[in-house]
Formats: sequence, C-alpha cells, structure tokens
Amino acid sequence: IEGMIEAGHKSDLLLANETLDASRLGSLVESGARVTVAVDSEATVKVAAEAGIKEVLIDVNVGLPRCGCSLLEVEDLATLAKRHRLGIRGVMGYEGHLMFTADKQERSMEVNKAMEILSQAHSIVGGDVISAGGTGTFDINKFATEIQAGSYLFMDTRYAQIELPFRECLSVVSNVISIEHDRKWAVTNAGVKAIGMDYGKPKVEGSIVALCSDEHSTLFPPEGNEKTALEIGDVVMLKPSHVDPTIAKHPRILCMDGEYIIDEWPIDLRDW
Repeated sequence: IEGMIEAGHKSDLLLANETLDASRLGSLVESGARVTVAVDSEATVKVAAEAGIKEVLIDVNVGLPRCGCSLLEVEDLATLAKRHRLGIRGVMGYEGHLMFTADKQERSMEVNKAMEILSQAHSIVGGDVISAGGTGTFDINKFATEIQAGSYLFMDTRYAQIELPFRECLSVVSNVISIEHDRKWAVTNAGVKAIGMDYGKPKVEGSIVALCSDEHSTLFPPEGNEKTALEIGDVVMLKPSHVDPTIAKHPRILCMDGEYIIDEWPIDLRDW
C-alpha cells in the first residue's frame, strides 16, 4: 500500500490485513491518503484508533482458516470501533478456501454459503463496502461490492486448471546448464530460490519438470520420448504454480512482445 501511495494513488486504499504496527499506520495517515484498515479484534481496533486511522472494515471469517472475527463477535467489535470514533465502511470476508474448487457449480454454491455469513455481518454493521472475492470467484461472487482479485493479471498454472477467461503470461527465464550423458534429462539454472512452489512444481512446454532443488530444475523429456531435445544454453521458460511468491523473489519483470523486450518493470515492494 505504501508503494501505491508513493505512485500517487491516495483517493481510496484498503489495507486488507490486520495490522498491529501503530507507527506504520500512522505514517499512512500522515501521507494524506484515504486508508481503510481491516480489523478483527479489540487489539486491531485500538491500534487503528491510536494511529489516527479514521475508517475500518470489519473482517469476518467466512470459512478460510485465517484472519477474521466470528459472526458472533461482529456486533461487539463494531460497537468498540464506534466507541473509538472509527467510521465503519462495511465488512470484508475472503473466501480463499474456495478459489480452486474445480467444479464451477460447486464453487458457486460454496461461495454463496460463505457470502451468507458476510451478508449477515453486513446487516449488523451496515456501510457501503462489501469486500470479498478473488481471481477464482470474481465472476460468481454476486454479493461483493469490490473484488480482491490479483493473480488474474499474470495467472499461474494452478489457476489455469479452472475455467477462467485469463491467460498465463508470466514465466521465469532460465537456461539449460547441463545434459545427462545419455540425454535422459536436462538441468536448468532456476529452482526453488527463483520460483514459488507452495502449489507445486512449475511447468515447461515440451518437457516434464521432474524435480526442483535450490538452484536447479531437472527436466525429463515428454512422454513417449527417451531423450531430451534440449541443448546446453537453451532458454527454458518455467511457468510457476503460484505467481505471488514467484514475483516476490525477483527484482524486475521484463515485458516481452514475442522475442523482443519492450519494457522493464521494477518490483519495488519485494523487500517490504
């Protein structure tokens, strides 16, 4: 969020995470930006008020075992926020546990159940904002007034497994640095240190990623082939299974049109 402020986007920002650092929140206030903060406990409410934050969203747990208060806590938390003179803009509830449900009809049904919880919370606290959703549910979450999607911009191999109108466009560039004597496999110079792998190994067109270590990926030939067609020095594009941590591992993104680099974007918040 600091990067967005620095870039001049100050009109309406949401810090969609519980924050106990009053100095950080205070610096956001001092920037002059309109910053709304998610709260789910007495502690987060008090820190927000102490830092000078003016507006909050009540973060409600809708099934993902992560942040968010229970529905039973919503009214008391809203009362506490008002007591600390915080304006309540609405509610937030992220159904992240449903993003990769393969069957779209099932995904839609489960999203509706999750949003029923958020709907009840909203009926208690009111407000104009209902913040929820993500890349996997953006088109089926009909309840939210704003969608918290991000991965759609670059996509990854895990999201590509469900029906979405977005195309994978992010790859990690690597080179073949070794070929096994009988050409049973090739080795590239990018591994776990370069690619987010919490959702599985990356994918490579025309090869099978057999294993990844710290700084290497071992590629087997595709099924039906006994020998790899790759040669030492070949460029290999590794498609990550999880785009977010992959981007955080690199200082820049090279924008390409075919074989030509047409722009370069610094990843300016990777060290935050």
